[in-house]
Amino acid sequence: MLYATTPAHVKRQAFRARLATGELLRFPGAFNPLSARLIEQRGFEGVYISGAVLSADLGLPDIGLTTLSEVAGRAKQIARMTELPAIVDADTGFGEPMNVARTVQEMEDAGLAGLHIEDQVNPKRCGHLDGKQVVDEHTALQRIRAAVDARRDPNFLIMARTDIAAVEGPQAAVDRAKALVDAGADAIFPEAMRSLAEFEAVRKAVDVPLLANMTEFGKSELFTVAQLRDVGMNLVIWPVSLLRLAMGAAMRGLDELEAAGALTGKLGEMQHRAELYELIDYEGYTRFDSGVFDFTVGDTPG
Repeated sequence: MLYATTPAHVKRQAFRARLATGELLRFPGAFNPLSARLIEQRGFEGVYISGAVLSADLGLPDIGLTTLSEVAGRAKQIARMTELPAIVDADTGFGEPMNVARTVQEMEDAGLAGLHIEDQVNPKRCGHLDGKQVVDEHTALQRIRAAVDARRDPNFLIMARTDIAAVEGPQAAVDRAKALVDAGADAIFPEAMRSLAEFEAVRKAVDVPLLANMTEFGKSELFTVAQLRDVGMNLVIWPVSLLRLAMGAAMRGLDELEAAGALTGKLGEMQHRAELYELIDYEGYTRFDSGVFDFTVGDTPG
């Protein structure tokens, strides 16, 4: 009932221990707190919170328009609703190195298990669009060093995302990944890899966990969990998939409502009320209410 019972520091400790095993952990992207609970119910290992999704939720493009307070606030709402660890897209850290440091502590306080900071020029753009620019290596390393220095919980994961492959090629991504690890990054997110061979090249270059982004309609082929496991990936995200599925269903539902004047034909595609009530633990709230308000007010004198 209400929020998760596992404290954030315990989630982080368990997440880091599981990540250290080398297995591949699946982190679908949650577009709201309820979808995070659904991800947990369906047996996944963690929850990803995408900057592109948070922007889209506000009706904005993913070009660095969201603020630290907006992202941290929404991330907190999502992370507290599940027993699973949640990692968040922190874009370029919302400013200079001191802003990056504040971002880390805000996300710690919001209950996240970790975040990733990227090496794009700010304002950034979606990692699978053309025309990206990346900062020089010195600036990229400054961001990661600031994040690591600011961390108070050693189990809070500092992941470095590099977008340099789309700008300078896959070998540049390998070189930058090595430098980011030397700067203290706990994990690497090589963005917009085009092949399993490119993922494998990064895997051979660094000895930290690696994340694969399986976003639809982007630069990367949509590899299976088994394929990514075989080349040594440790985390895989589907950042916008649930939002895309939900919005696609909403579009078709509105079209049906316009055409037929009713949604009777769509009932089989909807989450049933009983399924929603189970997901939000309606019964638990009812039991709580019954336990607290277990009296009746009768006629009393005076």
